[in-house]
Amino acid sequence: MPFLANTPVEKMSEPYPRRWWALIVLCLSLLIVVMANTSLIVAAPDMTTDLGLSSSDLQWVIDGYTVPYAALMLVLGSIGDKYSRRGALVLGLLVFAGGSVMGSQVHHTDLVITARAIMGVGAAVVMPATLSLLVAIFPRNERARAITAWTATSGLAIAVGPLVAGWLLESHAWGSTFLINVPIAVVAVFGALALVPPSKAEKPGRIDYVGGLLSIVSVGSLVYATIEGPHFGWGRGPVTAAVVAGVGLVAFVAWELRHPHPMLNVRKFGHRPFSGSMLAVLFFFFGTFGAIYYATQFLQFVLGYSALETGVRLLPLAGAVFVGAAITGRLTPKLGMKPMVVTGMAIGTAAVFLLTGIDKGSAYTDFLPTMMMLGFAIGLSVSPATDTIMSSFPESELGVSGGANDTALELGGSLGIAILGSLLGTAYRDKLTGLVGGHLPAAALDTAKDSVGGGIAVAEQVAKNPTAGGPQQAQALLDAVHESFAHGVARTSLVGGIIMAAGTMIVLAVLPGLRGEARSEEDAEEPQKEEEKEQASIA
Repeated sequence: MPFLANTPVEKMSEPYPRRWWALIVLCLSLLIVVMANTSLIVAAPDMTTDLGLSSSDLQWVIDGYTVPYAALMLVLGSIGDKYSRRGALVLGLLVFAGGSVMGSQVHHTDLVITARAIMGVGAAVVMPATLSLLVAIFPRNERARAITAWTATSGLAIAVGPLVAGWLLESHAWGSTFLINVPIAVVAVFGALALVPPSKAEKPGRIDYVGGLLSIVSVGSLVYATIEGPHFGWGRGPVTAAVVAGVGLVAFVAWELRHPHPMLNVRKFGHRPFSGSMLAVLFFFFGTFGAIYYATQFLQFVLGYSALETGVRLLPLAGAVFVGAAITGRLTPKLGMKPMVVTGMAIGTAAVFLLTGIDKGSAYTDFLPTMMMLGFAIGLSVSPATDTIMSSFPESELGVSGGANDTALELGGSLGIAILGSLLGTAYRDKLTGLVGGHLPAAALDTAKDSVGGGIAVAEQVAKNPTAGGPQQAQALLDAVHESFAHGVARTSLVGGIIMAAGTMIVLAVLPGLRGEARSEEDAEEPQKEEEKEQASIA
């Protein structure tokens, strides 16, 4: 066989023979995109200490990646459809690797945020490219299995990122966690050139750049407002961003409804399997990302596990993803997509509710059932939902469909971390003020209330200062910090569980049953055929 897979997949009369090898390349590409966030979670304490990050700085180190990632996926997926999906994958991997190298070398907050933003741009190219190439390469009867493997890789990355980052942090600085991505990206680039065939839309229309710009403004402003508002107050900036997001969304829908070849056919939201699956992905990752975010902090700050020990304790989540993926691969063809998606969401909801029992005496074993249930739920429900979203679009819009799926995923995760993280912070501050208010100087109390890490740092300072009370007073403060954070986890989990329960009921109502799925697929085929005929006539 030739070294380069140069025959366009659209020109092949038979399924691409090296498609399962190509899937490994696509999964490797997905792995580093997800690991870029999960590895940072365990590196955050070291970064905070070394760079002197405020809570606002740390939030933007995390979300400097999220904003361009979420905002650009739809547009960049469309560009990949028109010009080259494999080319988009390779370019995205190179940009991502470049941002990772930069992040490992700089030592100023603004430059770290810039590096994370560059990585976010690369991720916005890679994510829709992986899904669109997967759908283009695999025949319909094998696609669900391939998407299941893709989904399982996401769950693996959630656990592997902290594990590898923790191992590196045992003997290296936080910059080494950025370099995790580079060798994998290099392997994926060469793998893409050798194993992934070229692919692009056979009858591409003109790119809807106005719709693309409106989508960037809408999604970017929404993510910005979601991050800034709950965490740092609804001042002028977040309110302005929220208004811009609302106006931009209305303008985007109006434009797309009138455009002959829209970037995203918004009428598809009237297609119940598509809209229900999009809601399922959004609600599910809202609860999952939020819960993992604060559970990981509890393991590190309250239970005192190192970064490596925390990563090891997240491994059961990855194992549970594979179990759920194996089950959904067998049962979805028999039972239909709806039972699997709704069951997975219900299990995920129950997992979040379990954390309402957390208190300052809780141990890792109290978190283990939640981790395993969340992993199992990811494997069970995300794959059929993603498969449904991807199947709702014609061949010419695979990149757009991948961008739509990934935007729902990233938007849900951003909302979960920002909103649930804000609720956690508020509950922690209120509880800590009630426990130690009046017993600490105002400046020390403000630092302790800022975050659980700040509270622990103040307790360490008190322990070293006999005039401030010494070790006994420090232990009392540390107990109060742990109790306050545990209280915040329990209260936040109650709200998160309620939101996920509401989302599960909405998805249950929107998704059609097995017969409805069959009818919806038939109804969806007609508009797709009409679109393809129109594009062919224009070409």
